[in-house]
Amino acid sequence: PSAKKQPSVPETLRKKRASAKARLAARAKRQPLVRKRQVARRKLIFKRAECYAKEYQQKETELVRRLREAKKAKNYFVPDEPRLAFVIRIRGINGVSPKVRKVLQLLRLRQIHNGVFVRLNKASLNL
Repeated sequence: PSAKKQPSVPETLRKKRASAKARLAARAKRQPLVRKRQVARRKLIFKRAECYAKEYQQKETELVRRLREAKKAKNYFVPDEPRLAFVIRIRGINGVSPKVRKVLQLLRLRQIHNGVFVRLNKASLNL
């Protein structure tokens, strides 16, 4: 009785399969730790977002409270205005009027999709 001989597998293919198997095993071993870390990070991010939401809610309620107090005392309450703006150039040079072009030049916005921080004062608001 002659037993059929298995076709021999090239050595490179055997090594490739072995290394792939080893990688899979290492990944399976590492997976629970990675998952645990991701869950912890996600909880931290969620907690941080809740803190931000709470902070903005408090600011909003504080603003409403101060407006009502001023109204009650027959006064005016002027809320703070933003002091800083981020300006981005979103159009190219075509069809831009000379005045706008000059403003872009003053703000150093030479290229499209460039941005600058601008301190808001009376002069910069009139630009």
